[in-house]
Amino acid sequence: MNVVFDLGAVLIAWEPARLMQAHFPERAPSPESAGALARAFFHHQDWFDFDCGIRSVDEVVAKTAARLSLPLDRVHALVAPLGERLEPIAENIALLAALHARRAAQGGLQLFYLSNMPVPYARALERRFSFFEGFDGGIFSGDVKRIKPNSEIYEMLAWRHGLAPEKTLFIDDAASNVEAARALGWHAIHCTAPLALSAQVERFLGSHWEAAATQGDVSR
Repeated sequence: MNVVFDLGAVLIAWEPARLMQAHFPERAPSPESAGALARAFFHHQDWFDFDCGIRSVDEVVAKTAARLSLPLDRVHALVAPLGERLEPIAENIALLAALHARRAAQGGLQLFYLSNMPVPYARALERRFSFFEGFDGGIFSGDVKRIKPNSEIYEMLAWRHGLAPEKTLFIDDAASNVEAARALGWHAIHCTAPLALSAQVERFLGSHWEAAATQGDVSR
């Protein structure tokens, strides 16, 4: 079985509304206004192009500040060092460790990541966190100029590592990314509550391996 993890809001804490409250409190005085500003900030083509590796930090800062009438220096203070400030979700890093242990004991399990992530953040995360060493491979969007939910980035990961769709579980916090994986025949978990993920993965793997054993599929 192959388990493919998104990073933000799955393995790495990602709370965009809180970022808005911290950096632009006058524009985000309530949870509702913070959420609206976060959507305008991050769910826009300017940010998608940054994720895709076709805009630089300075470009996305300038465009976002102008588009949303935000102070340029404070947008830069949020965006430029963000890769150094993102932190893991401890419970889900523990899930990774448990999956490593299961792989060592039972075999039949590979671990990957597939993340929409700008290049500077990707390099920072790789440098800062040793858990990347436990993956069998993965793709950052900024490195390949493709982003989820574009099917090409999923197909690229599958082609590189020989992932059979029916033996691949994908985990992501965005419904559109989950649906794109399912459209390719992958299994998927929509991670809406990161602290519940471990139980969801364990249930899926348990049922999958039980079915594989019944069918005599030793490759799982």
